[in-house]
Amino acid sequence: MSDTLLSDAGHAVHPEVLRATVAELLGDRVHKLTVERGELTLVVTAAQYLGAMQTLRDAPQTRFEQLIDLCGIDYSTYGDGRWEGPRYAAVVHLLSVSLNHRVRVRVFCPDDDFPVLDSVTGLWASANWYEREAFDLFGIVFEGHNDLRRILTDYGFIGHPFRKDFPLSGHVEMRYDAERQRVIYEPVTIEPREVTPRVIREDNYGGLH
Repeated sequence: MSDTLLSDAGHAVHPEVLRATVAELLGDRVHKLTVERGELTLVVTAAQYLGAMQTLRDAPQTRFEQLIDLCGIDYSTYGDGRWEGPRYAAVVHLLSVSLNHRVRVRVFCPDDDFPVLDSVTGLWASANWYEREAFDLFGIVFEGHNDLRRILTDYGFIGHPFRKDFPLSGHVEMRYDAERQRVIYEPVTIEPREVTPRVIREDNYGGLH
């Protein structure tokens, strides 16, 4: 194991040490590298994404053998609408079991109208379902994925339900038609409405004083 990344007791050292190691390893492929709340976050461009991820997996200084999570993000309403960067991103969490450290990798899709990123399924098989989920819910296309299809929504679903501009009621509803003896899709009949929670406070609730 690397003496620069592990203490004598075998525990992961301060994330600033990992930050310096990743910065040296990836060089100008890193767009941004920060430590916040004891966690290291790495931002790379879409063009550098696949190569940087392979380096993080294979380099003896990092050895990230496991991809433990990948999700999509829609930044269109981030910061109360003050966000001016790309709309869509994928965030990946990597784990090195052998070196006992973690990193978060964020990569933005360069095109808001047609968000595309390279697939990392060739590096970590666990990315398969995660990328399908991000495609299904956010519409992010992962080039190189050999089975990119919806995984959570129903057959014939229209749109991507985790996009911030997707209506809460959806676009269509489904029901079983007894005469046709099959499931049919129809336009949504639910009237949009704003639900305001009502808070009821009771004195001495649960016997508390």
